Amino acid sequence: MTLGPVMVDIAGQELTADDRHLLSHPAVGGVILFSRNYHSLDQLEKLVQSIQLIKSPRLLIAVDQEGGRVQRFKDGFTILPAMRCFGEVYDSDHKLALDLAQQCGWLMASEIRSAGIDISFAPVLDIDKGISSVIGDRAFHHDPFVVGKIAQAFVKGMDEAGMQATGKHFPGHGSIAADSHIAMPIDERSMVDIEMNDLRPFQFMIEAGLNALMMAHVIYSRVDSQPAGFSSFWMKTMLRDKMHFQGAIFSDDLSMEGAVIAGSYIQRAKISLDCGCDMVLVCNNRAAAWEVVHSLESYADPASSLRLAHLHGKQMLTRETLVNEPRWKEAKKILDKYVEEPSLNLLDPINYHH
Repeated sequence: MTLGPVMVDIAGQELTADDRHLLSHPAVGGVILFSRNYHSLDQLEKLVQSIQLIKSPRLLIAVDQEGGRVQRFKDGFTILPAMRCFGEVYDSDHKLALDLAQQCGWLMASEIRSAGIDISFAPVLDIDKGISSVIGDRAFHHDPFVVGKIAQAFVKGMDEAGMQATGKHFPGHGSIAADSHIAMPIDERSMVDIEMNDLRPFQFMIEAGLNALMMAHVIYSRVDSQPAGFSSFWMKTMLRDKMHFQGAIFSDDLSMEGAVIAGSYIQRAKISLDCGCDMVLVCNNRAAAWEVVHSLESYADPASSLRLAHLHGKQMLTRETLVNEPRWKEAKKILDKYVEEPSLNLLDPINYHH
């Protein structure tokens, strides 16, 4: 049996009969958890265990635990700083910034892995141009070179904790003001401009061995008429052929406004998969999730399934062992200094996937 090409969500803090039925479908290969799925560490561990028992190979379990304003699990987890803080430190002290980023990557991933979750969709490799409010302080820096350097340190920490990284949002979401959750962003820059700027952190991380990427729901109108997540040019020609990326490709959430242009949910999933995506996300719309998985009943792509299976978490410490680790205590103490007071969240943290 292989991992199916669809990642879905669940409604609550434990599995319902409908959840179990959906997760058992052969087209489902993953589950993404949100804030609404979390109440306590014990509850989360039980939920994750119940998901892992559904099928073999076990479903890929994901969450958005970036840090800053995109952190699904808070109470009982370390509150992580916004990624921009590492870029600000880098401007005055390169080594400190890279050390901090590595510690943060390790701490985030260790805590998530201790609950049995495979991946956090991180880090953001977008460039902060001061244009996109939905990216903003989620990005490390405005300089592509610095983004790549800090991202490599962050990913090294994740890797030490047994978690594969997912760079997002390819080929770059930082140059458009529109938010793809609620609009269809159009980036009118030339391919040369995109290559000289936005693609550089992605290329750097691909060469460093990045194992997963998430696509942007953005149209780069001077390059292709379709959003990147529905474009064979971006996924096959650029990522696979030109940039030699061999890892897994995720769509961003097909429920977002930026995906509407591709048609019905069934059409969105089919086009995305046909154009080179390995796994599509269908969040916060159970009826649509059922439509999509039924339409992909007989779908099979062994190469995609292998790429996805590679993302299952490696070693993990139990929570009890982790909190007694000197590294955990030290990382937590250091990073606490860089957490700002929570600002107004621009997105509903429960209902949006980033």
